[in-house]
Amino acid sequence: MSVGLQLWTAMRAAFYATTFVLLWAWLALSVRPLDDRFGWSLPAWAPPLGVVLAAAGGALALACVVVFVSAGRGTPAPFDPPREFVAVGPYRTVRNPMYVGGLAVLLGSGLILRSVAIVGLALVFWGVAHLFVLLYEEPTLERTFGHSYLAYKERVHRWWLTWRRPG
Repeated sequence: MSVGLQLWTAMRAAFYATTFVLLWAWLALSVRPLDDRFGWSLPAWAPPLGVVLAAAGGALALACVVVFVSAGRGTPAPFDPPREFVAVGPYRTVRNPMYVGGLAVLLGSGLILRSVAIVGLALVFWGVAHLFVLLYEEPTLERTFGHSYLAYKERVHRWWLTWRRPG
């Protein structure tokens, strides 16, 4: 891929990822006022855990975007996906690390703010992501990449880390 094309792909990926983050940030801020309706809040130990979770999730999601651009020659957007099958970097250990990272950021943000509503939104995010993966992503990847994706599905879990022995 030429340097110009790779730069253009990286710019598109950055734009789509930023837009996605801003959408979920807006949703999180929109549900936060619902905290008053729950009548309870998260414990005082939640914010430090949230910082660790959100930072790890952000780093994971960013690594996924970088891998999509560099190895996949595409972006994380379903309408502008990678042109090459990506099973390197974070994708070696879990099939959907970008969603795992996004969930960690959203859940971590809820813990940082001690917001029951944002933690609830994180669970909704996971449910929506799960349905999207089952109903759209996996069938699309199977059609697009065939046997290589099916073999990958056999080796790597959808949501949980796949541990391998060295060697």
